[in-house]
Amino acid sequence: MKTLSIISTLALASIAASPAIAADTEWFVGAGVGYQENKIKGDSRENGEDSTYQLRAGAIVNDNHRLMGSYGYMDKTSQDLFLASYDYLHPVAKRFHVFAGISAGVADSKINGKSSSDFTWGGQVGAKYDINDTWSTDLTYRYLDQDYDESNTQIDYSQQIVLSLDYKF
Repeated sequence: MKTLSIISTLALASIAASPAIAADTEWFVGAGVGYQENKIKGDSRENGEDSTYQLRAGAIVNDNHRLMGSYGYMDKTSQDLFLASYDYLHPVAKRFHVFAGISAGVADSKINGKSSSDFTWGGQVGAKYDINDTWSTDLTYRYLDQDYDESNTQIDYSQQIVLSLDYKF
């Protein structure tokens, strides 16, 4: 089941990215910092709240479609998140957008010495502000369903609030 989900996600990302070659595209790289809560169930008594740090890169196509790859790290559960995301950007003012989208990828988590790499998926909403033609910032809320299940411990879901700064080129 996990393999089918990963293949479906990669196929969807490939189809969504194909128009980017011929369209008006703005590329970006950035970083973010925020708060993450992992809902941990089972035998572990570990608190699933900590800071999260992210690196990201992607493209904004025709001013409304953002395709992004990101890497996130959370120290508490030694979790690495590798996500592919799509957001629809809706303009509210000249430099201000709100957005909603979907994400899918792999979460590599280690709790109580037990490590597992599992499929994760979810969605995000937020606001994007263009500081100028080169820099922008995002405030994002993301919810991710996770499949971690090792030694009677599960990560049911994760929630994140992240502030990011991007350089556009």
